[in-house]
Amino acid sequence: MPLKSIRSRIANKQHSTPFGEIIKISATVIIAEGLSVSIGDTVTIVSESNKQETMGMVTELDGQKIYITPFSFVEGFRSGDKIFLNNNGMNIPVGNALLGRVVNPFMEPIDDNGPLYCNTTAPIIKAPISAMKRGMIDEVFSVGVKTIDGLLSCGKGQKLGIFAGSGVGKSTLMGMIVRGSQAPIKVVALIGERGREVPEFIEKNLGGNLENTVVIVATSDDSSLMRKYGAFSAMSVAEHFKEQGQDVLFIMDSVTRFAMAQREIGLALGEPPTSKGYPPSSLTLLPQLMERAGKEAGKGSITAFFTILIEGDDMSDPIADQSRSILDGHIVLSREMTDFGIYPPIHILNSASRVMGDIITDEHTLAARKFRKLYTLLKENEMLIRIGAYTKGSDPELDEAIIKKPHMEAYLSQASNYQSQFDEASQQLIALMNAPI
Repeated sequence: MPLKSIRSRIANKQHSTPFGEIIKISATVIIAEGLSVSIGDTVTIVSESNKQETMGMVTELDGQKIYITPFSFVEGFRSGDKIFLNNNGMNIPVGNALLGRVVNPFMEPIDDNGPLYCNTTAPIIKAPISAMKRGMIDEVFSVGVKTIDGLLSCGKGQKLGIFAGSGVGKSTLMGMIVRGSQAPIKVVALIGERGREVPEFIEKNLGGNLENTVVIVATSDDSSLMRKYGAFSAMSVAEHFKEQGQDVLFIMDSVTRFAMAQREIGLALGEPPTSKGYPPSSLTLLPQLMERAGKEAGKGSITAFFTILIEGDDMSDPIADQSRSILDGHIVLSREMTDFGIYPPIHILNSASRVMGDIITDEHTLAARKFRKLYTLLKENEMLIRIGAYTKGSDPELDEAIIKKPHMEAYLSQASNYQSQFDEASQQLIALMNAPI
């Protein structure tokens, strides 16, 4: 072989792995240089002193400087440590092997039930379903909760928010929905919550039954990047099963912690804080996640429930307000109803389902409207009724509301271990509203 040809082949080959070096480290950001990368690339950071490794993501570029947000903590790393580009990008293994397992955002098992083997990979970040490829939401999605099935009926592919203050009962309602739903695949994302809540939610709220369920966990002690991409990883898992034609139930707790994770990342990178300290990226990230749920023509569907923590029961919170504008409905939990012993404490007058009128019968629609009207009359005249200032016969509709009040409150109440059927919920509602007084 001619020497010139050999030299040419040697010159075109990469004989060493390219790397960069860390030049500065802060609590939340690592700055490096010397490597050609793009925004969104993942890198491996290697400590030469203690052989420690961690992953990070390129979140900002400034000339030759590379700003990396680590997936774990930065203790143990120092200037001069090397960074290597990961060629596989942000992909995670997906497949049926995930069913029944509890995993972290990288799909690594954390349930001590052995390793996972999945032959398929999927990108964590993916474009939402194209507007013209979305299927019409025209089928009922039963969740096994009477109040939702009867008065806030949900459709396959709908996105709903569960808005609640702390300690009102959103975890209990989440468990009721997961257990009562007839969806063949269930994906639960626990993002930014206390570590204690994970086994408690699985054993107490799900009854320890993870059949056909995947639980993705990124607790509050994980890095902000792990909490952020935990939500995207969970959505990628749901999309994998949707691509196979399955109807998937997706539940995420909570959007607020997800937005807080992005707030930490954005502020560390110098983004300006806006309302309540949230940078603009926190608000723009919500539709990128939420719009990936839905029904796709010719494929399956992802029916999503996102919990949103409203501090001090303030519905004008920027994350709550932005979420409500993106979602197809909102379920508001009321602290006042818990005081009256009504569980689940769903405030039907403040809640709404935007597709309900398209998926239920006319008779069911009329009954739901009448229930809301009678319940509104009771709330508006509650003080008059309590002090005895209302005279029976003054308003026939209010008279009917007063007579039916115990039955209406009974309809709104449901034991956490009871699972209703959609037909049962609708027929009970119609019978109650049509009952003579």
